Amino acid sequence: MSTTVFPISSASASPAARTNQCAVCSFRKLCLPVGLDEEEVSQLDRIIGKRRRVMRDEPLIRMDQPFSNLYAVRFGHFKTAQVNLRGQQQITGFQMAGDLLGLDAIGSGRHGCSAVALDDAEVCEIPFAPLQQMFGQVPVLLQHFHRIMSQEITREQNVMLFLSNMRAEQRFALFLLNLSARYAARGFAANEYQLRMSREEIGDYLGLTIESISRLLSRFKREGWIAVDNRALRLLDRPGLEAIASGAAQDAAERAADTIRPARRAA
Repeated sequence: MSTTVFPISSASASPAARTNQCAVCSFRKLCLPVGLDEEEVSQLDRIIGKRRRVMRDEPLIRMDQPFSNLYAVRFGHFKTAQVNLRGQQQITGFQMAGDLLGLDAIGSGRHGCSAVALDDAEVCEIPFAPLQQMFGQVPVLLQHFHRIMSQEITREQNVMLFLSNMRAEQRFALFLLNLSARYAARGFAANEYQLRMSREEIGDYLGLTIESISRLLSRFKREGWIAVDNRALRLLDRPGLEAIASGAAQDAAERAADTIRPARRAA
């Protein structure tokens, strides 16, 4: 099944229908238009040629697909994935409104990751060639694009860090807190949100089994750190989760255990 495409800049479109799509977008402060004046936003609008509606489980990008466009998520959620050396799919990230998809292909000219919709979604298609031309005309746009690229590099480094060094409960707590911060940045509730991804997908991303994710959910609920109803999740104890994510909770438990052991030997 192919994606449904809604053109917004065809010759037949009226000026009123085409003007300032970016200006009225509620996520413009997270996307490319941030820092642009009205004329520059209008110039960016003229570059964006289509909106694509992508149904749940449909691919927006396929691995090794030639690169021509970036995609700004207007609503909905995506997962990005690549195939590892063992031929297994590895989820590399989860994207939501305001995020850009396709950045990985700028250097090689081909997409190294697939992008699949986790729910019904819509994206703005941004042809990269005219965007590059606009970089030369609007330095603030280029500066912001560099910030986006830097944030993506930092995100990938952080993923490598917690996959290699963090315990399972740290990874999971950090994952929940990261989602909370991202929803808050978009004006949504920070402590209550829907998990759009399955437990299996969360485990794949965090390098854990689905059984481990189920055990962690049960433990976090039992300890009173979170509440879960199907995929609806509430953060009940943010300081507790932050302590787990930083490793402070485990360090405190280990210090307490070290204190108890000499006391028992003395007894």
